[in-house]
Amino acid sequence: MDIQLLLQPEVQAYIKAHGQDNIADLAFKKNPFPAIPLADILTQIESKQKSKHKLSKWYNTDAIVFPSKLSIEQTSSEECAAYKASLVEGDTLIDLTGGFGIDCYYFAQRIKAVTHCEIQPELSAIVQHNNRQLQQDNVTCIAGDSLVYLANSKQQFDYIYLDPARRNQQKEKVFFLSDCTPNIVEHLDLLLAHTSTVLMKTSPLLDLQAGLSELKFVREIHIVALQNEVKELLWVIDKDYVGSIQLIAVNLTKTQQQLTSIPWSDESEATFSEPQTYLYEPHSALLKTGKFNAISAYFKVNKLHQHSQLYTSEELVDFSGRRFKIKHHLPYNKATAKEYLQQQKANVTVRNFPIKVDELRKKWKIKDGGDVYIFFTTTLSNQKVFLIAEPV
Repeated sequence: MDIQLLLQPEVQAYIKAHGQDNIADLAFKKNPFPAIPLADILTQIESKQKSKHKLSKWYNTDAIVFPSKLSIEQTSSEECAAYKASLVEGDTLIDLTGGFGIDCYYFAQRIKAVTHCEIQPELSAIVQHNNRQLQQDNVTCIAGDSLVYLANSKQQFDYIYLDPARRNQQKEKVFFLSDCTPNIVEHLDLLLAHTSTVLMKTSPLLDLQAGLSELKFVREIHIVALQNEVKELLWVIDKDYVGSIQLIAVNLTKTQQQLTSIPWSDESEATFSEPQTYLYEPHSALLKTGKFNAISAYFKVNKLHQHSQLYTSEELVDFSGRRFKIKHHLPYNKATAKEYLQQQKANVTVRNFPIKVDELRKKWKIKDGGDVYIFFTTTLSNQKVFLIAEPV
């Protein structure tokens, strides 16, 4: 990919004019710029399309060069990158897996000097160019193997950040940290020789216990959800740390940041009850902690059942997740279902219930949407019920 050719005004005008077009259709049209491979032009259009909502700053800035759509899919969203940057502050940070540079851009808002390492020279050059367009002048781009660069460096950094690749050389997904690239388990001592704090991003699918079994010195695990979908796990590793590990579950919404901190060692007992006036559904990051009993104790709400992961209370409480007022609490049987469910328009959720959402919708002809919420679940008395509720 020749960056300078792509930056020609007529090429940029073409990319902008066809920004909403179907890529497959454009692929069959004549290339208006024979000096540039059509695939490179289509990559710009397709990757820019994918950036519109995820990376609006890059999308809306003129003369930004985009990498492959895979790089766009793998990069942090702006919201997650901004949250990540809120965890750091100081003079120096090095990102060992720089990628498209979204994280580095946000780190650079809080760190005086940021080093962006990227093993692909083309991607490193793209980030260097884009930083100029974004007027971000405190990021230095290094092309090459970041571990080799670090091993040959005498510099100490306030933070080292990395996001290990979760596919092997055969492009197959891997599920252990020791199988990722770079292998932080193998190279942690090298990292800690150059910093006192490592911040690592991993897949949201990584089992917390599995990660802790491979790592040492973990101080915090941040479980980050965006609009109630877990996007990434952030591991804060402090050199020689041996204290309590905090699980910090955060849900980033358009209007707020729902955050709850629970110690990994918390073995609090839950309280239980039948459905009361209010119903609570934890957001996905809080559920990822696996601390279902601790949630009950932390928010002083009762669990409906050991395996339901829904909570209730008589008085309304502040809660990290969705809150509802229960309008009807009904046993699930043919008579009540016919009366209250048939032809209803509602949002349907299943928790610890033997029938799937699609089957329930089909069986009772429940249309999707509206302001009504129906929870199918099992209560403390092992009764199958449905709760009709409205948001608070």
